[in-house]
Amino acid sequence: MRVRADRRSGGFTLLEILVALAVLAIALSAAIRAVGQSIDSAAALRDRTLAQWVAEDRLARHVLERTWPALDTTEGTAEMGGLKWNWRQEVSPTPVARLRRVDVFVSAPDRPGSIVQLTGFLRRQQP
Repeated sequence: MRVRADRRSGGFTLLEILVALAVLAIALSAAIRAVGQSIDSAAALRDRTLAQWVAEDRLARHVLERTWPALDTTEGTAEMGGLKWNWRQEVSPTPVARLRRVDVFVSAPDRPGSIVQLTGFLRRQQP
């Protein structure tokens, strides 16, 4: 009696495994890129939110302290969310004598250009 050896044992060939690994590598690299972009987007959103809070804080200080800002440009730093922020405040006149326009620009110390620009109007209080 002769036992016949079957050459195909039902497993995968080396070529099939290499193709499967190539497809898996492409899929994983796309997933890693998507996660990286999501992290970058979340960080940018966090930065814009914190910079917006810094700008709102500058305007709120004038309202709460009831100060009448001089027509000039001032600069400074603020800490928000554990990060340092640079702000620049430009006060300009308006056609209405009792109103002043206040533009606040906020930027990160390590990046040029402002992340947020906020404009507000302050009314002079009657004595």
